Parts: sequence; structure tokens; C-alpha cells
Amino acid sequence: MHPFVSVIIPCYNEERYMRSLLDNILLQDYPKEKMEIFLIDGMSQDRTKEIIAAYHQRHPFIQLLLNEKRYVPFALNQAIKKSRGEVIIRMDAHSIYPYDYISVLVKHLFELEADNVGGLWITKPAADTPKANAIAVASSSAFGVGDSLYRLGVKEIRKVDTVPFGCFRKSLFDRIGLFDEELLRNQDDEFNARIIENGGSIYLIPDVAITYFARPDISSLLKMFYQYAYFKPLVNRKLKKPATIRQFVPPLFVLFLLFGWASVFIHPSFIFIYICGAGLYLGINILFTIKSAWEHRNGSLLLYLPWIFFMQHLVYGIGYLAGIINFVLIQKSQTVIMASR
Repeated sequence: MHPFVSVIIPCYNEERYMRSLLDNILLQDYPKEKMEIFLIDGMSQDRTKEIIAAYHQRHPFIQLLLNEKRYVPFALNQAIKKSRGEVIIRMDAHSIYPYDYISVLVKHLFELEADNVGGLWITKPAADTPKANAIAVASSSAFGVGDSLYRLGVKEIRKVDTVPFGCFRKSLFDRIGLFDEELLRNQDDEFNARIIENGGSIYLIPDVAITYFARPDISSLLKMFYQYAYFKPLVNRKLKKPATIRQFVPPLFVLFLLFGWASVFIHPSFIFIYICGAGLYLGINILFTIKSAWEHRNGSLLLYLPWIFFMQHLVYGIGYLAGIINFVLIQKSQTVIMASR
């Protein structure tokens, strides 16, 4: 069975990855006459649009859409509305996919009678440098980013609460709605939660491994972490509950760093508690750094990882607290305080 598939790919300034991505899609074993590819460009400033246009000349089923609103949920919804496919597959421009990616996901989508299926996420460095390697390791570490199964890996098909990108029946969007355009980040978290709230199911397929290229520098990594954290409280407000308890750890850590020292004014002995708490975090950070350096046989990680781990947690915590102020306390309905790209 080969239902018609619409692949949707939001993109912005992806000149570096676009050719390899499109070549990767052209090598997919799914019948090309049963596919359409939408690349939705958020007004790129590099040659992304020109590269897509050149591929369209040779392969008309590859199409360019312009997303003047720039952000991902607008791109996704624009393409979904235009798509003809019975199946919608979201893909990412920073990734490389196995040759049977589309066919395997479509097969399991129907066999499992699922509402969303996706594969494992293998993070690779954006460049062959010590700093880029450290960023990739931190971006895939349970200490750095949490314990999502698609990052850590599974051996068997598992029902989960989220997968990277996703493969859906188009009828799902008619049933539960499109992506929430108020969520400039984390729209997939809210959408997957909506699937489950409506009695749907999401499955992680271990036979599919996506190679994802991490951010190329620390500043872009931290910007991404801040943005994800900033919109988390808005997701929680919409869902009327937190997606996970672990997301509260970074903001509590930031509050501890900022105000824990003030407890000394209550009683001098509290300084001991503050030092012990800071020391516990430092110890765990160092243990995960050593573990990662050993597993990857890479001594340079010892220089970069402790700092990157700390900055990830700090920036995520600050972003989350800023989101609480704006979306929970002030009750903003929408904001684009998010730093411009």
C-alpha cells in the first residue's frame, strides 16, 4: 500500500544543508509519483530559495512555499492546508534520514492504527571541532536535555508521548485541528498532547534513526534552549497541566542560585545548605562530563561540557521563568519577545 504522502519541511537559512537534504529525499525508496515535497521558507537571507528552485526545475514534485510570518507553526499549517496527501510527514532541514524513512513510517502508521509515529534521534556535530562535538554530546545527554526516549533509544516499538517531527494521517488535522500558531516554539509538544487527550496514540519506531545535526555554536544552542523554555509555560497553560515534572528542575535551579544565598540572612548556617546544593550540582555535572568523555573517547569534552551543561540549564531556567511571568502571571495571549533569528 502506497498512499499519497505530503512531506512538509519548514526551513530558514539552510543553504548549508539543503542540497544534502533534497538528495536524501530523492533517494527515498517510496514511489516518487506518490509524493509531494513542500519546503516552506521563512524568508531566508542566504541561497536556500535558489537551491530549492533549482531542484524544482528537475523534480517538479519538490515545491517552494514562502512563509512571510517566518515561524514554524505558520509554515506547517500553510503546507498542511495545501497538501494533497493522505499522509503528512514533517521533516527537518538539519537532518539526514535512512533511505526507507518514509516507507517504514507509513507502514507502521497504518499497521499500528496510530495517530503519529516517529523514529529515534541521533545527534551529530555540525563541524569537526572540539566545541561542535561538545555541543552535540550536550544536546543528546540525559543530563543536558532530559530523558526523552527518542533521544536515549529503545529496542522495541513503544507507545510514547512525543516523537521527533512526526508522521500523521491528514484526517487527524481535520479531527483535532492544526498546529497552534501562538506557540512559536514547542508547537509539537502541544499537538502531541492534544493527540493523546483526544484518545489518540503515538509510537516510537526504533528501526528508524534520524541523524540530526546540532547547533554549530554555543550562542545558537543557548538561544534555542531559551526559546524552547520560554514557551513551555504557555504550552502548560493551554494543556492546563505540565507536560512533565522534570521541566521544573532548571527554573528551580536558577531560583536556588539567585536567592539561596539570601537564606544566610535568616540564619548563617543556611550558607552550608547553599554550598552543599551548589556542590551537589557541580559533582553531578562533572560525573556526567567524565562519563561522556569516556563513552566518546574524547578528552576535549572535559574542557567544554561542564560549561555547556551549566549554560544549558541556566538559560533554560531563565527562559522558563520569563515564560511564567509573561504567560501565567501577566496572562499574555501571544508574544514575539523571542529574540529575532
